[in-house]
Amino acid sequence: MTSPDQSTAGVDDTSPRVRIGGRERLILAVLLTAGFTLAVDFSILNVALPAIGADVGLSLGGLQWIATAFSLCAAGFTLLFGRIADLFGRRRLFLAGIAVLGLSSLIGGSAGTPWVLIVARVAQGLATAAVTPAALSLLTTSFPEGPVRDRVLGLNGALMAAGFTTGAILGGVLTDLLSWRWAFYINVAVAVVVLLLAPVVLSESRPERRPALDVPGAVTVTLALLAIVYGLTQAGQKSWGDPHAYGALIAGAVLLIVFWVIEQRVPQPLVPVRVIRRRTVGWGNAAGLLAFATETSVVFLLTLYLQEVLGYSPLAAGLSFAVLGVGTVVGGVIGPRIIGALGNRNALVAGFLLQAAATLPLVFLDDRPWWIVVLLATTFVGGVANLVAIVAFMVTATSGLPDEEQGLATGLATMSQQIGITMGIPIMSALATARINALGGQTPHTVLHGVSLALTVNAAACVLAAVLLGVFLRASGRARTPAGTAPQR
Repeated sequence: MTSPDQSTAGVDDTSPRVRIGGRERLILAVLLTAGFTLAVDFSILNVALPAIGADVGLSLGGLQWIATAFSLCAAGFTLLFGRIADLFGRRRLFLAGIAVLGLSSLIGGSAGTPWVLIVARVAQGLATAAVTPAALSLLTTSFPEGPVRDRVLGLNGALMAAGFTTGAILGGVLTDLLSWRWAFYINVAVAVVVLLLAPVVLSESRPERRPALDVPGAVTVTLALLAIVYGLTQAGQKSWGDPHAYGALIAGAVLLIVFWVIEQRVPQPLVPVRVIRRRTVGWGNAAGLLAFATETSVVFLLTLYLQEVLGYSPLAAGLSFAVLGVGTVVGGVIGPRIIGALGNRNALVAGFLLQAAATLPLVFLDDRPWWIVVLLATTFVGGVANLVAIVAFMVTATSGLPDEEQGLATGLATMSQQIGITMGIPIMSALATARINALGGQTPHTVLHGVSLALTVNAAACVLAAVLLGVFLRASGRARTPAGTAPQR
């Protein structure tokens, strides 16, 4: 296997068109359908929360747990399940997770009491934590490292990003036309189809010699991630000064330190230190975390702008992000070509810089209706740029590792993705809220200023990410290198 720090001298990997066979297309269809469905689940209930609360008797303050219960489990257990996929079989874990997803969605859609609904969301989160890294590692082990895998990861990234946007739109449509319960029931149909096809088209993938599971490391890192995600969600719902928020974040940081110590001492660590110390893994995952944190928070901030300043309905605001969804699909398609031309590091840097350039005009939004045209154009460009960065992050973070460690690599990548999704909104929400309160409370005028401040910080974060990646991440990937020329370091 070629190291990610090597280029293929004298070979232009971008010239021949990448071809994928019939069986590979079936594998892609199954895995990408599952990934898209899970991405939809992150946002599909957001618009429906008031209707859900009224139907099942959940108070306004309790509605947050519909989202929090899901995100806690989806982010908290993903690294553990990624490693379990390596040890006990990726296909096996994928199928088990899909089965749990289908059953929990059936229960959630039929729920008549709050506790049943919350339990169903917990189970959906656990299913997501199991299926996402298993599906991603099945992708990376089913396709060889190079242009083919880059293209596959590009499609995966495009569909997952489009899934977040689709979820917001689909949730509003289903709630208005049918019932919020159909936001759960559609998962049941998808799960049945995937469970029928997956055993036929997917091959089992696991090492011949099964190492022991690092139980102390698994328990410690899972508790750490649960604490961090809980702290972030509490900060977003209440404030960064809330004792539950900063207490959980401090506890999570301490547990991560304990986990780091454990991993250096156990004979078969859950996350070998040598893997984390690889620049492609460490900086690649940092890039992924920032890519998801910045773009999901932009969606949140623009939702505030559209509803509180321009007066859009929730459904109209959701539909406004359809252009962003198109941009993410375009970015996922062209991302592998950009990586082939520029290399992983340069594609990451270019993606973040273009995303910052697309975010900057949004800083100057005002209450005039025609600004919607600027918003649509810039979110399209930002979506393209963000997906280029996401595809480059996925390629960087999973390249150069043997197949037996792909579950670990994809578990880390999935963890970065989900924590990025979780942390972006609370941080930007805190900035916007602080500005709104400083100006005297919530009015269209103060919301506009709060959103502007947070978008400024968001664009600055993208520029900072580009600078750090350009300096500290070695040039890598399959950029075209003249024969006889040493690859760039």
